[in-house]
Amino acid sequence: MEGSRRLQGQSIGVFSEGINLLLFRWSALRTAVENEWGGRESRVKAEQLANDILSWFTQSKEPLYIDDIEDILDQGMLSLNVEVEDGSIEEVAEKLMVMHEEFLEGNFSSFENLRKANLEEAARPQVTQIVNDDEEDDSDDNRDNDENMIMDDNNENMNQEISASVANTNSVNKPVNGPLPGVSGEADDGWVVVSNRRNKGKKN
Repeated sequence: MEGSRRLQGQSIGVFSEGINLLLFRWSALRTAVENEWGGRESRVKAEQLANDILSWFTQSKEPLYIDDIEDILDQGMLSLNVEVEDGSIEEVAEKLMVMHEEFLEGNFSSFENLRKANLEEAARPQVTQIVNDDEEDDSDDNRDNDENMIMDDNNENMNQEISASVANTNSVNKPVNGPLPGVSGEADDGWVVVSNRRNKGKKN
């Protein structure tokens, strides 16, 4: 992609909203902010990450490479004391690149889909709580009632967006008020909370 191709005018504002919608649906980032794993300024750090992403897309004089946006996302999560190893950084980076390319072509379909999914999720905030409370039904075989059907649809929708799981190795950071919003308990692997900033050593 040519570095000279830039978003103009209103497209920049709409693209900024799209960035925020994508980041909001990123389970790793959302959970880190809600639990203030990056300290009291966790939300501010998340907003700064969104601003950094927008600046990179709109002000970079160099061609845009996905590796660069992955680094920005990685550094943003490390500022929240979270090291992401579940592949969701790559997924988010790809979605951002695709959405940006679409905006350059005057295509806002990805943005509209994000906005629609976000509105639908906001309209039924109780669903994730129902999922977390329903620990007895581990199998997906019992789908006889409407609640289970809603949960299945919601889970499938969330999985299509970005799947992230929690491996909380530091007991100090474990939530004390029950399951995290949007996260079904403590999973086996994915992203981990780190007590301090660590240098990346696992990225090629």
